[in-house]
Amino acid sequence: MEETISLKEITEVIKKRLVLILSFILGAAFIAAVLSYLVLTPEYQSSSQFIVNQAQQEEEAGQFTQENLRTNVEIINTYNVIISSPAILEPVIDELGLNLTPGQLADKINVSSEEDSQVVTVTATDENPAQAVDIANTTVEIFQEEIPSIMNVDNVAILTQAELSENPSPIAPNPVLNIAIGVVLGAMLGVGIAFLLEYLDNTIKTEQDIAKQLGVPVLGVISHVDENDIRGHQQATLEQTETTGRRDLHGAKKTV
Repeated sequence: MEETISLKEITEVIKKRLVLILSFILGAAFIAAVLSYLVLTPEYQSSSQFIVNQAQQEEEAGQFTQENLRTNVEIINTYNVIISSPAILEPVIDELGLNLTPGQLADKINVSSEEDSQVVTVTATDENPAQAVDIANTTVEIFQEEIPSIMNVDNVAILTQAELSENPSPIAPNPVLNIAIGVVLGAMLGVGIAFLLEYLDNTIKTEQDIAKQLGVPVLGVISHVDENDIRGHQQATLEQTETTGRRDLHGAKKTV
């Protein structure tokens, strides 16, 4: 027989284990806050852009067609690969004196372009905001210098350079987002463990548990009486007896 659980039972389980659930939520939020503010290293981003133009000969002739634009857009995919290659990154490392390999530097650089756009954005990420700016600008500059010898074309012009702001803001970590994720995960884990504990708890506590487990109706209930209840009952009986005796004695005196 398939067992079902009602909304009322779900609510009762949550109320019963509310302290446990709140503990998981607060614990997960605290861990996320500690990781965000004390453990994870902030990372900064800076971007530089260049544009792929038509060839110099076509500029002088004044002949710029849609086909030229399409060719420039297609060649951007090749440029994206070249920018991340050792041919460009090794001179960048030498220029900036970085203690990185070309592969490590490539992980810090992202090259992107909008669809059907001649503008390419080179974004550098680093723990030092000033170094992120230097990496982005130097990469684009060296790419502009080297591309004529690599592909025998001179159609790259720098559009914008990365600049260091007065108060740079890190892009990661995001404490608010991390804490929110921690709260959600903590709530999910807390509720899951609460229902797991409830499922594993097979002790009988109420008459309904007996009827549910054994499938028989409850005919009667024997109350539990501890020593304190017995002593309290004996004390109350003794006090009542003494009171009754005093009343009888007082009545007899009046009669005499």
